[in-house]
Amino acid sequence: MRPIELTADQPSFRTIRFEPAGISLIVGGRSRKDETGSDKTYNGVGKSLVIALIHFCLRIYRYLDRGIAMAFQAFVRLPACQVGFVVCCLLVAPMVQASPWARVATTAAGPAAVIGGPANGCVAGAQALPATGTGFVSIRRHRNRYYGHPDTIRLVWDLGKALSRHTGGLMMVGDLSQPRGGPMSSMHRSHQNGMDVDIWFRLATSARSANDQHPEHRDPASMVAPGGHTLNQDWGEPQRLLLKTSAEHPRVDRVIVNPVIKRALCRTEQGDRGWLRKLRPWWGHDAHVHIRLKCPRTSPYCRQQPPPPAGDGCDQSLAWWFSEEAKRPAKKSKKKKAKPPLPAACTALLSGS
Repeated sequence: MRPIELTADQPSFRTIRFEPAGISLIVGGRSRKDETGSDKTYNGVGKSLVIALIHFCLRIYRYLDRGIAMAFQAFVRLPACQVGFVVCCLLVAPMVQASPWARVATTAAGPAAVIGGPANGCVAGAQALPATGTGFVSIRRHRNRYYGHPDTIRLVWDLGKALSRHTGGLMMVGDLSQPRGGPMSSMHRSHQNGMDVDIWFRLATSARSANDQHPEHRDPASMVAPGGHTLNQDWGEPQRLLLKTSAEHPRVDRVIVNPVIKRALCRTEQGDRGWLRKLRPWWGHDAHVHIRLKCPRTSPYCRQQPPPPAGDGCDQSLAWWFSEEAKRPAKKSKKKKAKPPLPAACTALLSGS
């Protein structure tokens, strides 16, 4: 997906068309006679609006395709004999090719079956998560990523019911998988085999407010305070309950959270700390939690990740995330690694009816 054009219902606003290679546009720089008859220049209208709209489009790209590289440059030229005009150039790298899996609108018929792993797999017989249910609301459904193995759908229901009993708020559910899983065109490398689900930490007061306040370009706020060392005032018992209930669920394999969240719970949790083992620190995940389920026993072709290490994980492995090495990760090689092919059963699933 990419912007096509910017238009307005005012004749003074010129339509701006986004070409595949980028755009070049001139706003302002015209001249007119004033009341005295002398030439005066004016900048016209729309510069700020155009820049704001382009900024908005770039922000949309952030959520649609993280692999797209972009640059925005504005140049002001002031020739000696003319009042300057503004030239805005939007340079967009070639679009990431859309995944054919994203174009599939229907689930595959037959019994539920997980094939492959979370970052290289697919799912047959997936179920759709309802738009709303007890204690939860599914947001951003236009992405068509609200499908999962029946175990994943049941987990969402279980968590929603648990939170509604204690909080009265609605859990906002983000992406699960596409109708048949498989690679997505943007955002996720995982979420491919129907066993992943993202849940936002912030609770909603109603389904309508959840969708109105958090459209595509407006994520719920982070739970980590500025500086990245502690949790902020929005963190509380509902968020802890979400993580604890998820980690203690027998079908859950791991719960991926920001290292700051894991460290805070390591410092405060008393009594039985066994559930902390499933909390796995990873970059990001400060506004939402990523929950991954175990391979179903009825899916022999599902690829299970190794279990988390023994212990609660509140050790040197967690401390590393706050080290200088973690703050300055090694530069990635420019040479792209070849993606492993999807399992043969996924190829057949994609082409099937």
